[in-house]
Amino acid sequence: MSSKETCRNELRAAVRHLGDRCLYSAAKWYATQPLPYPSPSVNPISLPSPNPSLSLSLSLSLSLSSHRAAELLVSVDPDAPPSSAASSVASRATPSSSGAGASSRSLHLHRQQYHRDGSSFRRRFRSGGAAADVTSTPLGGVSYVSTPIPDDDGGFEGGGDSYLLAKSYFDCREYRRAAHVLRGQAGRKAIFLRCYALYMAGEKRKEEEMIELEGPMGKCNAVNSELVSLERELSTLRRSGAIDSFGLYLYGLILRDRGSESLAISVLVDSVNSYPWNWSAWSELLSLCTTSDILNNLNLKNHWMKDFFLASAYQELKMHDEALKRYEILMGVFRLSDYIQAQIATVQYSMRELDEAEVIFEELLRTDPYRVDSMDIYSNVLYAKESLSALSFLAHRVFLTDKYRPESCCIIANYYSLKGLHEKSVLYFRRALKLNRKYLSAWTLMGHEYVEMKNTPAAIDAYRRAVDINPRDYRAWYGLGQTYEMMGMPFYALYYFKKSSCLQPNDARLWIAMAQCYESAPLQMLEEAIKCYRRAANSNDREGIALHQLAKLHSILGHSEQAAFYYKKDLERMEAEDRKGPNMIEALLFLADHYKSVGRFDEAEVYCTRLLDYTGPEKETAKTILRGLKIAHSAVRDGWRSGSRTHNTLIELLKFSNQKHKAPAWCENEGEWNDPDTEFQRGLFWTFGNNLPGNFLEFKVL
Repeated sequence: MSSKETCRNELRAAVRHLGDRCLYSAAKWYATQPLPYPSPSVNPISLPSPNPSLSLSLSLSLSLSSHRAAELLVSVDPDAPPSSAASSVASRATPSSSGAGASSRSLHLHRQQYHRDGSSFRRRFRSGGAAADVTSTPLGGVSYVSTPIPDDDGGFEGGGDSYLLAKSYFDCREYRRAAHVLRGQAGRKAIFLRCYALYMAGEKRKEEEMIELEGPMGKCNAVNSELVSLERELSTLRRSGAIDSFGLYLYGLILRDRGSESLAISVLVDSVNSYPWNWSAWSELLSLCTTSDILNNLNLKNHWMKDFFLASAYQELKMHDEALKRYEILMGVFRLSDYIQAQIATVQYSMRELDEAEVIFEELLRTDPYRVDSMDIYSNVLYAKESLSALSFLAHRVFLTDKYRPESCCIIANYYSLKGLHEKSVLYFRRALKLNRKYLSAWTLMGHEYVEMKNTPAAIDAYRRAVDINPRDYRAWYGLGQTYEMMGMPFYALYYFKKSSCLQPNDARLWIAMAQCYESAPLQMLEEAIKCYRRAANSNDREGIALHQLAKLHSILGHSEQAAFYYKKDLERMEAEDRKGPNMIEALLFLADHYKSVGRFDEAEVYCTRLLDYTGPEKETAKTILRGLKIAHSAVRDGWRSGSRTHNTLIELLKFSNQKHKAPAWCENEGEWNDPDTEFQRGLFWTFGNNLPGNFLEFKVL
């Protein structure tokens, strides 16, 4: 049997196992998440209630199970040739620690042109390149180790008719009735479903209490009342070996809710090692991997599901290059997987490669026109590119497809925000949060809208709610920094900017925000601002803010050479991008004056000549400098020819070179001159030091 056929058989069995344990609702894994990773506080189990909006909210915060496995099953390419060219990449048992940068919704970049000659994203991974050869998952290579598919303790051994009755109650959301039917059953399936039903009943009641006390979007400290008893029972069953991998998954979930994260990691690792096809368990484990060290120390068996997990973990930890490598490996087998394509597009969005991400999302919509999953990320891409017409079309499409999905509400909110209708935008963000109160992106983006409306208390509350859901959301920390900066509290702002830059160290905008905070009037810490701008310049600052500010700050501090260096680099950047404006004029003026001051008259003349193309006061300034340059050239030439005029020539040069303070001293020493030519040379070197202009030396031949 081929490796791909083995993969198909495993997925078919996973669909059956997960559906039989009532995990089929978890089809929304990852695609329904507003960020490229699930929130650590999102409950992976559907928690319906009599309230329809609550039921929808909870059913959307789910992980991969039977539907997810079925998607992977149909995405296996039957015709892909086996290859093990990149098996070494897939066989890494521990992840790398390198990372890459990311983006926020306020980004505006110039649009690049793509040749869309019918070549599709899938075709990019079918031919030629490295990605096409990376098919070692699960075809060959040590990344794939066959895990025996466990036999169900089904039939009468698993509870028989009682189990079927309990499952039907569970499907009808009558959780306590389901648990009651399975009391006394000893089969592992029955134990799992009974404990699962009790957990769901507790979660359902917790959600009801939260709504009763605080409303659909309020804060509440309600807890699941079943956690303590379930933890005690499952701990005993684990020690006696009476629970399977699904029971271990539920036990790990409860331990996480109880705050025992280290033990939860250990239990979840045991669960995925014994049954690697339960993405719900992988997702819970992912939410606990808050650092690369934790990820490196996981004792995971090699299996192709591990590649999905590592790709998602790299995404969450902002290790974007590693995430792309993993997804390209997986594309070698799951060539038809829309999920993997959506994740690659999401990674590219985080890396601010907006045009590439847009191409992939457009193809996803062409192949699946009624898709809503991941389209909220697509709307962020369109928002960042200010593509109002495309965003309008997308909002209209999802409204007709499913207007009561949180993603649909978020897309419509982005559309209104781009039009400047911030009140309407907030209305739709609030609607999304009523459908799913843990929709992280909606909290963050709603905070941005409140900032636009100058409603700082509401903005702070929205950002804090986002941070409570996921402390690793750098956008929320950045939003808090911006809000406190608006309120004139720079020390608070610096704290939050530092938090965001630690989470996303390769994002130039975060370093620029921190530098501007250091520059503000209450602080005036210019040296610290320079350090931040340097980090921004080294982090692919596409808008060129860092270079310009570095030049200005060095000029203010009197570091003329450093200022000239950065002005020149900024000028080169603007020329390469064909940009013109006040920044270019400022750079030309400074460089002309600087090179005039150090006696490099030829270079000063070049920059002055460029200033003549402008019509403002800078043109008159350039003319004045050019006249001075002409006089200086004439004075030096005449002075070299006639030693008797050396004195006046040097004084004129000193004045023109902004070194007037040396002129009086030169006059006092006039009587000590002997050889005019020698004294003239000495004077030039005394004036300009080692920066003696080359054109002065040319006068020796005259």
